[in-house]
Amino acid sequence: MTKILETTKSFIDKSIGAWKSIRSTHSLAFQEFENTNSNILISEINIDSEEVIEISEKFKSDLDADFALKITWEAKSDWIEEQKVDLDQTTLVFSQKDFYSGTIFKNKGYAELVHSFSNYYMDKNGGLNITTEYNSTVSFERINFLSKNVRFRYSIIKSKSNHAIIQTSHSSEIRDLFS
Repeated sequence: MTKILETTKSFIDKSIGAWKSIRSTHSLAFQEFENTNSNILISEINIDSEEVIEISEKFKSDLDADFALKITWEAKSDWIEEQKVDLDQTTLVFSQKDFYSGTIFKNKGYAELVHSFSNYYMDKNGGLNITTEYNSTVSFERINFLSKNVRFRYSIIKSKSNHAIIQTSHSSEIRDLFS
């Protein structure tokens, strides 16, 4: 029996909603770790929206936008002694090569806070794999569903100059059914 790959769009549709995240980040360069609790909201936005047009203009191209997301989050980290809540958001524009792969254009990257683009693909186990090259680093991220209401996400950030692993992180994300 052949397993049918999950499409990128069906994966994204399952991700829409409110999530509570617990993330552990390991800074290998500084030999420290950080724990972060976040509330995340993933919502689909219209491909004709101002955010998508702005990203298209930034990349100086007519993006063949198939769908777009806005991700907002409120995070509390134990990294610093002063308990500060970080509020932020990012916009992701998906341009599909086929149902299982393509390019994501972003107004803000994960490893470096600059406009960026990523290549992505769905693997045979239903995971969304994202690779992003920044100015000085490369990030690899994988997101997978453990169940309808539980996702896990891990990432690795490597230096482009010497290929050293700078940081790893793992997140458990639980759908907030009461939002």
